[in-house]
Amino acid sequence: MLFSSITFLFLFLPVVLAVYYLVPGKAKSVILLMASLIFYAWGEPVYVVLMILSILLNYFCGRDIKENEDDPGKAKFNVVFAVSANLLILGFFKYYGFLLDTFNAMFSADIAYRELPLPVGISFYTFQAISYIVDIYRGKAQPQKNILYFALYITMFPQLIAGPIVRYADIEIQLKYRRLSAQRFGQGTMYFIIGLAKKTIIANSMGAVFEQISEMPAGSLSVLTAWLGAFSYAFQIYFDFSGYSDMAIGLGKMFGFEFKKNFDYPYVSKSVTEFWRRWHISLSTWFREYVYIPLGGNRCSAFRNICNLMIVWALTGMWHGAAWNFIAWGVYYGVILVMEKYVWGASLDSFPNVVKHIYTGIMVLVGWVFFFSPSLGYTLRYLGAMVGGGAGIVDRQGAFLFFGHWLLYLIAVLGSSALGMRLVTAVPRMTSNGRAKAVVSAVIYMGIFVISVAFLVTDTFNPFLYFRF
Repeated sequence: MLFSSITFLFLFLPVVLAVYYLVPGKAKSVILLMASLIFYAWGEPVYVVLMILSILLNYFCGRDIKENEDDPGKAKFNVVFAVSANLLILGFFKYYGFLLDTFNAMFSADIAYRELPLPVGISFYTFQAISYIVDIYRGKAQPQKNILYFALYITMFPQLIAGPIVRYADIEIQLKYRRLSAQRFGQGTMYFIIGLAKKTIIANSMGAVFEQISEMPAGSLSVLTAWLGAFSYAFQIYFDFSGYSDMAIGLGKMFGFEFKKNFDYPYVSKSVTEFWRRWHISLSTWFREYVYIPLGGNRCSAFRNICNLMIVWALTGMWHGAAWNFIAWGVYYGVILVMEKYVWGASLDSFPNVVKHIYTGIMVLVGWVFFFSPSLGYTLRYLGAMVGGGAGIVDRQGAFLFFGHWLLYLIAVLGSSALGMRLVTAVPRMTSNGRAKAVVSAVIYMGIFVISVAFLVTDTFNPFLYFRF
């Protein structure tokens, strides 16, 4: 079930909220857990069993680590066992087909296998479970004794499907004690509506443009069309994913939780390093805390630090998908970040801001080509078209797409910066009377919601890119 679906907006969410606010305090967690399991089972009921097994595994391992804290050997064994079990489950569902395909191709074998659908959100809730286990071992969190609260942490539907990746230590207290208020609910509603608008109005529209371009052979693309395709995908994935994160944060507030922001206007960055501090913040933080720092981080020799960065980014690419283009995407960013840190970073700082923005934009767009390509061969052909190796510089198709969607691109550019939100809140900020400001804000956000629903009803194109991760 998508947040941006009629069923969720007008059936599931209103019913869950109504019941949640009507029941007494101690029953709210039960209601939210039941709603989360129903939400997850809506599309693939069988995988609820897998989620319950994950809950039981990590709950009892976490308790056992704490009980054996005076015996470092046993505690460490439990950590290794729990982390390995989580990764094996994730690896089986996400990578076994890729590994067998690779083996068949390398050794001319013909090992048949049955393709299994990837459990939705498994990459996200697996990483949350691992962070829980490791934080208990490090003493940064206490094991949850109430299995209800732990199950709620793993299954909570606002951020279950596509994050943000929430660390247990950040919401440990909120699982038991959380404050509900009209103000927080209102803030959550505004977050949700903005996220819904990002998704239905901008991301879906950009996705439709990109779909047209991606259906053309890469060798037939002009430079203009190829770059429009890269820009369209860049805007689609940003507004798609950041919109979902905004909706998740908004839903969290409605139910009394506070989740950390997951995006901070990444396309205004002046370096690729800065871009990755602003994009999918919860994932970057997870890899830094649980992979990069344990490997030694930057408190080591330059050579070792370079190796650490490359390992982290190769794993980041693998996390996003079981295909060589994702691994190449991760390695690409690893190389760029190493170069910024050790080769041209200091020189880059001396350039004017406009040059730094252009440099970062080009690097990120090239990265998205690796990301959206179905194969490495397609990646090379598409990049070739971007530099003139396709059907010339400008063609009718590219001109038609650009002039037919210029307003959409302008809205996307504005929405990618803080200026977009300043424009949305400009009229309320000009109103001095508090009650009038509230009324004006309500009218504006209701208008945005109605427009978003109108786009949703009239447009059949409503994918969510990060569902496959």
